[in-house]
Amino acid sequence: MRSSNPTTIGWDLGGVHVKVALVEDGRVAAAAQVPCPLWQGLPALDRALEAAPDWARGAALHAVTMTGELTDCFADRRDGVAALAGWAGSHLAGTVRIYAGRSGLVAPEAAASLSADVASANWHATAALAGRHVPDALLVDIGSTTADLIPVVGGRPAATGYSDAERLETGELVYTGAVRTPVIALSDHAPFAGRRTRLMTETFAHMADVYRILGQLPEGADQQPSGDRKGKTVAESETRLARIVGRDRAEAPGTAWTALAAHFAEAQLRLLHDAAAEILSRPDLGADAPLVLCGAGAFVGVRLAERLGRPSTPLVTLLADRIGGARDGISTCGPAVAVGLIAAEEALA
Repeated sequence: MRSSNPTTIGWDLGGVHVKVALVEDGRVAAAAQVPCPLWQGLPALDRALEAAPDWARGAALHAVTMTGELTDCFADRRDGVAALAGWAGSHLAGTVRIYAGRSGLVAPEAAASLSADVASANWHATAALAGRHVPDALLVDIGSTTADLIPVVGGRPAATGYSDAERLETGELVYTGAVRTPVIALSDHAPFAGRRTRLMTETFAHMADVYRILGQLPEGADQQPSGDRKGKTVAESETRLARIVGRDRAEAPGTAWTALAAHFAEAQLRLLHDAAAEILSRPDLGADAPLVLCGAGAFVGVRLAERLGRPSTPLVTLLADRIGGARDGISTCGPAVAVGLIAAEEALA
């Protein structure tokens, strides 16, 4: 795949967000994330494209990875892969290639026949890119909804699983994220007011509320409506969290809600720790293998590395000499950045 166009645009078409990265002359010039409620149907992608920066609609070599194929508006993953690849081929200006992980970059019309390789292969792109900078590491990409824990050995992705189903079994996909995960997915009880209380099994509060209360939620990370479709102040997050223990916010001081939020943050960290510790026990990953961190929840990855006693480095630090613009959004848009850089390199090969 050779191209004389020095501009490459990487895409990650998700079921909740679309992430896009601009690569010019082999360097990342910009990256952005926009909301995309794909469960409403393909028109959500049209709206996401309109909301993306102007450069995303320009003529370029477009490299596309995806996770949105699992959205329930599609009959199955093959149907979703075909639909998303078809949308990309008809809506993106220029040459379009679909990232098929272990099968490389393919034409949109070939994606459905390779759906097992294309489906949710965005983790593979990020791990492949990380491996070009750190030969042995654990990639930790904590997004808004899920966390990918991908071993990199000898500069290449070395995950035991490949599909979502396989990686759920191996712990390389942990279905928890820094924004959209309901707090009740992490525990069925919590300490409160000197007692251990059962929780209301409702999606009143999410991890975005938890990290907002704790003052850790990055700017712009929470792009979807809150659980009650109300505002996103600390007070409103405390109101949602209070409902989980059957209370109103006024029944306790702010310190009580901070302590409850910290409980759920710890529960999530334990979940990630157990999965990462199992992967790091592999004999082909040395004791000095670092964690490479990216995603909207990269701040959780910092705590995970400390808990594991491992060094860590942000993906954006590894890519420092390949970033030509602001770093804003690059960590959150890791897979889009990765497919953009990989496609740009292959175009020049």
